[in-house]
Amino acid sequence: MPQQELLIEPNRPVLHYWRDVWRYRELFWFLVWRDILVRYKQTVIGIAWSVIRPLITMVVFTAVFGILAKLPDSGVPYPLLVFAAMLPWNFFANSLSEGSGSLVGNANLLTKVYFPRIIIPTSSIIVSLTDFVISLVIMAGIMCWYGYLPDWRMVTLPLFLLLAFLPVAGAGLWFAALNVRYRDFRYLVPFVLQVGLYVSPVGFASSIVPEKWRLLYALNPMVGVIDGFRWALLRGVVELYWPGILISTILSLMLLISGLWYFRKTERILADVI
Repeated sequence: MPQQELLIEPNRPVLHYWRDVWRYRELFWFLVWRDILVRYKQTVIGIAWSVIRPLITMVVFTAVFGILAKLPDSGVPYPLLVFAAMLPWNFFANSLSEGSGSLVGNANLLTKVYFPRIIIPTSSIIVSLTDFVISLVIMAGIMCWYGYLPDWRMVTLPLFLLLAFLPVAGAGLWFAALNVRYRDFRYLVPFVLQVGLYVSPVGFASSIVPEKWRLLYALNPMVGVIDGFRWALLRGVVELYWPGILISTILSLMLLISGLWYFRKTERILADVI
C-alpha cells in the first residue's frame, strides 16, 4: 500500500493558520527562553544593562529638558515624568529593533521546517517584556525615593500596556517582513527610532503642544500610549487628552491589521528570498 504524504503549506486558510500557531506554542516559548538567555550571554554585567541604560537616559533627558530647557514638569519630579514615558517607549523601541531583524537572524530555521513564521517576531516582543518588567521595578523604586505613590489609576496600567502592544506588533510585523525582502530596512529602523524618540513626548509633557496641534500630534500612536502611562502612574496630575487616546487606538489597530495582512501575504516566500 503506497505511503501517503502530508503536504504542509505556508499559505493555509486563516482558521487553520491560527490553529498551527497554537500547535507550535512550545516552539514559541522555546524561542522566547533562548533569546532571553542569548541577550545577556558573554556580557560583563549581564542583566544590569537593563537597569543602567534607562537610568542614564533618564538623567540625560532630565538635565536637557528639565534643567537646561526648563520645560514644565506638570507638578511632578521631572525624573518621574521622564521615566514614566520611557517605560512604553523602551518597550516599543526594543521590540521593533529586535523584531525587525528576527527573521533574518533565524534564517537557518526558516529554511529547514515549516511553522507559522509569525511566531518569530512575536517571540521577540515577549522577550522585550522582560526589560519592561525590570524598568517597572526601577520606576517603583524611584517613586518610593520621591515619596510619590500611585493612586487607583494604577490598575489601568495593563490596558495601556495592551495599547502599547498594538503599534509594537504592527510595526514589528511590517519591518520583519520588509527586512527580509529589502535589507536596507536594517538601516532605516535605528533612524526611525532615533527620530521617534524626540518627536514623542518622552523628555517632555505633551501638554506643552499647543491645543490646535494636539490632534495632529496624536497621529503618532505612541503619544496616546505615553500619556496613558503617565496618567496611570503619576497620581492624577497628568490629564488625559481623550481625542488623542482614541486616535492612537484607531491608528494602532490599523497598523496591527495591516501588519498582519502584509506579513501573511509575504510569509510564503520568506524562506525563498531570505
